[in-house]
Amino acid sequence: MTGPAILLLLAGLGAIAWVSARARAMRLQTAARASGRRDAVHSLPGYHGWYVALWTLVPAGIFLAVWANVAPGLVMQDVLSSPAAQSLPADDFSRSAVLGEARAIATGNQAGAFNPLSQGLVEPYKDAIGKYGIAGAALALVLAFAGGAYAFTRVRPDFRARTRVERLVMATLLIASLLAIITTLGIVASLLWESFRFFSMVSPVDFLFGVKWSPQSAALGYGNDDAFGAVPLFWGTIFIGAIIAMVVAIPLGLMSAIYLTQYASPTVRKWMKPTLEMLAGVPTVVYGYFAALTIAPALRDFAVKIGIHGASSESALAAGLVMGVMIIPFVSSMADDSIAAVPQSMRDGSLAMGATTSETIRRVLIPAALPGVVGGVLLAVSRAIGETMIVVMAAGLAANLTLNPFASVTTVTTQIVQLLTGDQEFDSAKTLAAFALGLVLFIVTLLLNIVALRVVKKYREAYE
Repeated sequence: MTGPAILLLLAGLGAIAWVSARARAMRLQTAARASGRRDAVHSLPGYHGWYVALWTLVPAGIFLAVWANVAPGLVMQDVLSSPAAQSLPADDFSRSAVLGEARAIATGNQAGAFNPLSQGLVEPYKDAIGKYGIAGAALALVLAFAGGAYAFTRVRPDFRARTRVERLVMATLLIASLLAIITTLGIVASLLWESFRFFSMVSPVDFLFGVKWSPQSAALGYGNDDAFGAVPLFWGTIFIGAIIAMVVAIPLGLMSAIYLTQYASPTVRKWMKPTLEMLAGVPTVVYGYFAALTIAPALRDFAVKIGIHGASSESALAAGLVMGVMIIPFVSSMADDSIAAVPQSMRDGSLAMGATTSETIRRVLIPAALPGVVGGVLLAVSRAIGETMIVVMAAGLAANLTLNPFASVTTVTTQIVQLLTGDQEFDSAKTLAAFALGLVLFIVTLLLNIVALRVVKKYREAYE
């Protein structure tokens, strides 16, 4: 029996269990009320239905999840014990290739065999898959019936089905929350451990304050000294993501939010706001192509015309300008929502005191909405410093420490991708440097969030 078929069958059993338990609970509760025992009724019939349905589905579902990981090993043991497996090659690589091809043919993922040995293992594979598939389906159905029958016998007017169901829902929500926390802790622990390994090979001082980034020289055996200075990467990330991009995104995003909330007619706002927010849905690779093929050559030609020699076709300015356009919706949307949330009484009071509309915006609305504006800016900065595709395609890969916006630079995220691309050895400083860069990026993002919370708290206290 296939996986979708058994899941569909279990879903049907769960529905039957819900209907049956609900009907039984209604009948018993009606009889209890008719006999004058109203206090004996605790939960609504629907809760009894969910209680029995969950007992029908959850144990069987847990078993199927475990069986899905156990069954492949049992199938492999059956195949290897078959007579056809006696002619398998001795080396592990060839053996795995033959078994993988036979499994693909048996499951229908491949039409024919390239290796004659694989064809002889197809039937043992089909037999084993069928046998353990039927066994797993049978055991799941037995668990479903057993769980449903156990729960069904507990349906009575005074049974606290609502309490049991709500506890299960709370436990599910708790597990979902813990998964997010555990995932975050796992990421942090991985970064810390791999970064510790890296700093056991490279001095933290050289990494944080060195001005030469050349991990390839270390990989070629020239030593780790003066090869992992990350200052050019930090500067490139700040230069592109926190300076050039913000110079574009903050004024345009804030001004667009002010226009849409204070000056635009409802018809204009209805069309302009969704159109502006569509920029956030454009894939970054499209922005990268636009920056590399349109903006970068135009900026290079402009630099040559104004007398800047040596301007590169891959420049920080090209990447920063396009990145700024990409993150305008982040600033605009947060500022729009914050300005619109300012109480109307503050606007009316300012206008009643004789202030003009522009003065009201500048001296009342913007200060009152500043926490939301700051949040949008910091969100935009976090988005910008984590961007990769635009920088790879438009800014280049050269780790230059320069103030020239027409020069090629690179960022932390770009180098992380470069260091982890392809087959890498995770015991070399070249590969482990990616985790050290990731740790620095994580700390910077964390500090940005802390600053944002302090700013929001300060101005919230001032205007509440």
